[in-house]
Amino acid sequence: MDYCKNIIARFISAMQKRPGLLAVLAFLSGVASFALVDRKESFSQVIAIFLLISWLWLIIDNWLRDKVEEKFGVAVSPNVMRFALQMVQQESLFFALPFFLAVTQWDHPQAFFTSLIVVCAVISVIDPFYYKKLAKNRTLFSVFHNFALFVVLLVTLPILLNLTTSQSLAAALVTAVVVTLPSLNNLMPNARWWRFPILVLILCALSTAVWQLRSYVPPAALRLTDITLAHEVDLQHKKPVGSIKQLDSYTLHHQGLYSWTAVKAPRGLNEKIFHVWLHNKKEVDRITLNINGGRELGYRAWTHKVNFPSDSVGKWQVKVVTESGQLIGLTKFTVTP
Repeated sequence: MDYCKNIIARFISAMQKRPGLLAVLAFLSGVASFALVDRKESFSQVIAIFLLISWLWLIIDNWLRDKVEEKFGVAVSPNVMRFALQMVQQESLFFALPFFLAVTQWDHPQAFFTSLIVVCAVISVIDPFYYKKLAKNRTLFSVFHNFALFVVLLVTLPILLNLTTSQSLAAALVTAVVVTLPSLNNLMPNARWWRFPILVLILCALSTAVWQLRSYVPPAALRLTDITLAHEVDLQHKKPVGSIKQLDSYTLHHQGLYSWTAVKAPRGLNEKIFHVWLHNKKEVDRITLNINGGRELGYRAWTHKVNFPSDSVGKWQVKVVTESGQLIGLTKFTVTP
């Protein structure tokens, strides 16, 4: 027992002296998982399982420490748990970051969500700020902790359970809310009874707001590897013939347009996506596609649109979105008179 305690103490001491090393290792594991997830290598799943188990451990921390002391007579220092919290948060944020960086459209509001992950990841490795500012503020620390959980669930649930993007978002949001509830008592230890239900209502209202803004959350499990507009598609090779960025109104109405996309997704994932056609920022059509994950170059599919407004001159966009409205990618073209 003393030998194990010495090893743990040395590890904690080494990580405290080199906090950046853990962040680098976490980021590299995230990059490796991102590269391997499409081949369903066991490494990415092991990392995902480890992260979820570590979060479960942190949730039952007080109960677990009491049981260890009762059974083995070993009192686990709160400092160990404080460091463990920081370590798991770093691993979670840096593990998830490559997935979000790969899918974020930086000219879209979802860039704010990914930027927030970057900021939180940086904060988690700056010890003076983390311990003196963040950890001492119970409310702020609880928000930070559960945001990290929410982020890692968005990545791990599609990998482990083959949930769709919409299902993963809903499950991650519900889980983050449920985990937050026990911490409310810690946020207000001497508060009157009526403050707890009020905080629960506020928490539910915030969750509803997040769900309404779900289009700001990048779909971490999906990635658009290509999107092309063309007049024809080579059915034998399943690829577009040419690429169009500008055309005249006459050609558009007489030939129509194919929107060809290749979407990368984890193996075994079945997802419903939409090609959304917008004319001068107004939606004019929404066409459904069903994709299956696992292809190295992405699942190739296309839609053919032939019905266009009589006045179709202007700027057009074709957005590829999930069932919950999360943007996967887009392309633009212009129609001239």
